[in-house]
Amino acid sequence: MTSVDRWQLPDGIEEVLPAQAATVEALRRRLLDLFRSWGYELVIPPLVEFTDSLLTGLGQDLDLLTFKLTDQLSGRSMGVRADITPQVARIDAHSLAPDGVSRLCYAGSTLHTRPKSLMASRSPIQLGAELYGDDSVAADVEIIRLMLATLDAAELPARYTLDLGHVGIYEAVLDAAELDDEQEARIFDCLQRKSVPDLMQALDDVPEDIATLIIGLVDLHGDDNVLLAARELFADRAPRALAAVDALQDVATDLRHQRPDLPIYFDLAELRGYHYHTGIVFAAYVPGHGQALANGGRYNGVGEVYGRSRPATGFATDLKALMNLLPASASGQGAISMPDSDDLELLAKAEALRASGEIVINSLGAGRDPRCDRELVEIEGEWQTRPL
Repeated sequence: MTSVDRWQLPDGIEEVLPAQAATVEALRRRLLDLFRSWGYELVIPPLVEFTDSLLTGLGQDLDLLTFKLTDQLSGRSMGVRADITPQVARIDAHSLAPDGVSRLCYAGSTLHTRPKSLMASRSPIQLGAELYGDDSVAADVEIIRLMLATLDAAELPARYTLDLGHVGIYEAVLDAAELDDEQEARIFDCLQRKSVPDLMQALDDVPEDIATLIIGLVDLHGDDNVLLAARELFADRAPRALAAVDALQDVATDLRHQRPDLPIYFDLAELRGYHYHTGIVFAAYVPGHGQALANGGRYNGVGEVYGRSRPATGFATDLKALMNLLPASASGQGAISMPDSDDLELLAKAEALRASGEIVINSLGAGRDPRCDRELVEIEGEWQTRPL
């Protein structure tokens, strides 16, 4: 190993240096305070858990993202969390076990074995909110509104678009198609990639009317006209999908009542998180940023393994991704240089300034810190601040 190799970080793993760290911490504090004002209580799950608990109910995708190790005390398999959502579901179902609605929020580091997308970090700082115990459209709308309020509070320079989908639509189409497991897996992969040629090839041995129904999903993305087209497509062949289409319309109507200018984009072939989401799914995008800036959806029943099957909906974002979209911060508030002295009046003055929010830096042998734009000097027996 060369000396250069010793300080290199793994691909997708980043350190956060002072200026960026200040931005991340300010965002974290501002957003957690926002969640608190909406009634969401902060929880801090552990960095590692037994995989029996950590990976239950959220599908193979999370399993592949999770670094695993052996606990030296128990010999059991443990995982470094790749997603905090299942941990919060465990806290709701087992540690707290409330009877009614509970609202929980969190912020913490996660670790992925591989990036979720080409430019994604493998060490995101995940922040999110979860609502348990209510299966209504009103709960979905509350979580989406909180996600939008989160992006507003982050003061992003770009306008964002809300994407809405519903896994119930694909489920209804599958039920109508009566495919075997192998066919379903091939078709699912093609729909995820939205590759029509591959999808048509995968549907070679499927009846024409069913193939038309599945291929039709690919084109069901865009404005409100998508919902009209969906009702026509599903009315006879997959009537169970109509309830999901109605739910999407209800959510969009409620959101537009508060935000009439919000761009809403429907994507009825959105299959992100299909293996654990159970209803509405949503995501926010900004121009020029390929991956979702924040996303979430309904995931009822995840707490069942912990003894309580609860309705659940929530969203998450990555503080690092938010930070990267913000303009470069200014030099900061500046700082005050103080002499390296044990003068009690000087020390008392410095502590008073620090208590008021100022940064006061002791000048050691190397001289003043470059951040200092003021200094403490003794004038007529009194310590005062003056510009440098």
